[in-house]
Amino acid sequence: MSNCRRYFGPGYSSNNTKDCDEFPFVTTYEGCAQPEYDVHAEKNNFSVLPVNKKQNGDAGILLGQFYKKNRIIDGMDDGFLVKITS
Repeated sequence: MSNCRRYFGPGYSSNNTKDCDEFPFVTTYEGCAQPEYDVHAEKNNFSVLPVNKKQNGDAGILLGQFYKKNRIIDGMDDGFLVKITS
């Protein structure tokens, strides 16, 4: 992703073990995809960080399974809340 290159340099994944991950998820109508759906949305209103490539892929699979299991439908009327705890 160009934002990881911009903030962490062109070699952020020079050994090909890192992926650029974003939050909110790119699969939602928030974060980096939001301006495509909302003309009033602030651009670049998301975070990026290079993360372990395998773990990022596994997390993407889990997110897809969450959407399917909970019957999350593509569209603005089927929202959900992400709560991060430590």
